[in-house]
Amino acid sequence: MSSRPFRVRFAPSPTGYFHVGGARTALYNWILAQQHHGTFVLRVEDTDEARNRPEWTDGIISALEWIGVARGTYEGPHFQSEYAASHIDAAGKLYADGNAYYCDCTQEVVRQRVGPNKGYDGFCRQRGLGPAEGRPLRFKVPRPGRTTVVDLIRGEPVFDHDTIEDFVLLRGNGTVMFLLANVVDDMAMNISHVIRAEEHLPNTPKQQLLWLSLGAEPPIWAHVPLLVNEKRQKLSKRRDPVAMEMYRDEGYLAEAMKNYLMLLGWNPPGDAEIVPWSLIELSFKLEDVNSSPAFFDVRKLRAFNGEYIRALTVEQFTEACQPWLTGAKALWPVERFDPAAWATMAPLVQTRVEVLGDVPGMVDFIFGEPVVDPAAWAKATAAPAPALLDDVIDTYEAIPSWTADALKSELEVIGTRHGLKLGKAQAPVRVAVTGRSVGPPLFESLEVLGHDRTLARLRAARVQL
Repeated sequence: MSSRPFRVRFAPSPTGYFHVGGARTALYNWILAQQHHGTFVLRVEDTDEARNRPEWTDGIISALEWIGVARGTYEGPHFQSEYAASHIDAAGKLYADGNAYYCDCTQEVVRQRVGPNKGYDGFCRQRGLGPAEGRPLRFKVPRPGRTTVVDLIRGEPVFDHDTIEDFVLLRGNGTVMFLLANVVDDMAMNISHVIRAEEHLPNTPKQQLLWLSLGAEPPIWAHVPLLVNEKRQKLSKRRDPVAMEMYRDEGYLAEAMKNYLMLLGWNPPGDAEIVPWSLIELSFKLEDVNSSPAFFDVRKLRAFNGEYIRALTVEQFTEACQPWLTGAKALWPVERFDPAAWATMAPLVQTRVEVLGDVPGMVDFIFGEPVVDPAAWAKATAAPAPALLDDVIDTYEAIPSWTADALKSELEVIGTRHGLKLGKAQAPVRVAVTGRSVGPPLFESLEVLGHDRTLARLRAARVQL
């Protein structure tokens, strides 16, 4: 790839929650650094003072750690604001070397001169203006000319300089534009490979020209595909569920998220998609990444996560569930949690949930009071539910053995008397006891709930009818 030491960087801007696309890019960089015994650099591009917040930076670092990019195993975080002086120095060098010039054209004047849909026309290139308040500094794009970008994913796209306007390096107020700051930071950190999102590709010829004008060898480029939603629209923070923090808090497993993100544009060898991380580390190559947009399918991610949950041991599943069982996310008072009851329910719940956040809704009727789903109640309690519940109450009250098998057997008999198969007969019982029409196996749940609590709920339901 390059004779230089392998150094990659991930450079997020802390202006919101950590985007899944950013996490995918970070993982691509991270895994390549591991493969090449190189260095992964975390650089926070925090120069947008109006939108940056410290908590967004903390969220990025925390989410990276969640997916395995742990503190202490990477260089940084560096903060772009700390390099402001070197950005200004680079702008000064470009001006001194004749590669940049000052301009006093306002946007309104440019529009009047060239029209509303065209870029800057280079009007001030030969005017010899010096620095002054309100005058931006523009890069002098070599004309005529072409820039070829060697991209490990996209081949060698060629950009004609006639399509690139003389872009701004310093704003009129003296602040540095992203394009220059980004290049100067990459040079200072000896970045050998820039692996980033496709949306940055149009900036790449401009940045490559800056690298060369500053006397440095450009990095090797790779632009990973955009992530899109089911409508093939670019994922948007305002429209789509893209926050890594949200998926973590909803109970997605880090290993499932890592596996799924890596597949957004790349496929491991063989037919399997759910593969050990060790295989991904061994087989991932940038050259195998597809350049086409990748569909971020939340339903598929849920299914992925469900597979990972089912692969846990019961002990691992219980440990992962602790925030929802006895922690801040529990739906019941901590003192109501019964470890013995959970031990029985855990294997039943584990096979039925896709995210850990679904767990409380499966067992809240045991550790708390059920929250009745009105639609499920209306459907399950139509005739002959009242008469059936009367029979169930009478039978269960006197049942000699409170076991799942006995409870099931008796309800089968009662259902037959009312012309119902077991699936229909158990519907009003389930809703009366759990509040929902779906959940873990009913009779095992009743066994754990116990005789007295089950009967109390059945009677309460019957009174409501």
